[in-house]
Amino acid sequence: MTGPPRADNRPPYARIAGHYRDLISSGELSPGDLLPSIKTLATEWEVSTATADRAMRLLREEKLVQGIPGVGTEVMARPISLSSGAERHDRSSRTQSSWGVGEKSSGHTAGIVDAPEDVAHVLGISPGDDVIRRSRVYRDAHGIVSHSTSWIPAEFARVLPELARSERLKGGLSLDLIARATGRHVVKRVDEETARIATAHDLELLELEADTVAAILVLTAHFLDADGELLEYGVDLGAPGRTRRSTSEVLR
Repeated sequence: MTGPPRADNRPPYARIAGHYRDLISSGELSPGDLLPSIKTLATEWEVSTATADRAMRLLREEKLVQGIPGVGTEVMARPISLSSGAERHDRSSRTQSSWGVGEKSSGHTAGIVDAPEDVAHVLGISPGDDVIRRSRVYRDAHGIVSHSTSWIPAEFARVLPELARSERLKGGLSLDLIARATGRHVVKRVDEETARIATAHDLELLELEADTVAAILVLTAHFLDADGELLEYGVDLGAPGRTRRSTSEVLR
């Protein structure tokens, strides 16, 4: 049994959960492996059984483990890897669906809203100007994969009013519809990935308890046309415990 990691500023339950989250993410713990009992965890980490139970509850909420009555806490099968906006765009171009294998989307909302300051900066407009906001939640058998938001210049609502309607788009993603309606295709994409401790708003969007302490991946994507004009700005919040995985060929 590996001992607890060196001290940090997180609450004890978050340190315990983080330790086992890392073991699961690295593959050191495999699906079907059992974690120590609550009593054992409490002893080894020198915490109360309530704290140890809270750590395991957090991992259950993240769909990394499951409790089996009479057996213990078992590591679940690895969840679907978190897709970037560019990957979902490529997938939609091929299949007219942004879903990965085993995924579904729900909670589709849309409307014309006042642009937040950070979004206005990216779109080159003034804070408070009109912008189309579309959001949805991607899920698989383990729960939420990510919360995804698309910020689209308001001008496109004139030719594609469905972009501002709270329903799943038909015929592909918003970028597919924009390309067919206006002839403006994506020719350049800029993806960025950052990590942060989930904010209160992040937790709400990812349907986690308000007192959850967890790191999440934030994926942003800038989609540009041939003139360098922004067609869409996408922001994906990856649920805790999700990973990014990509494969590429090595040329010799």
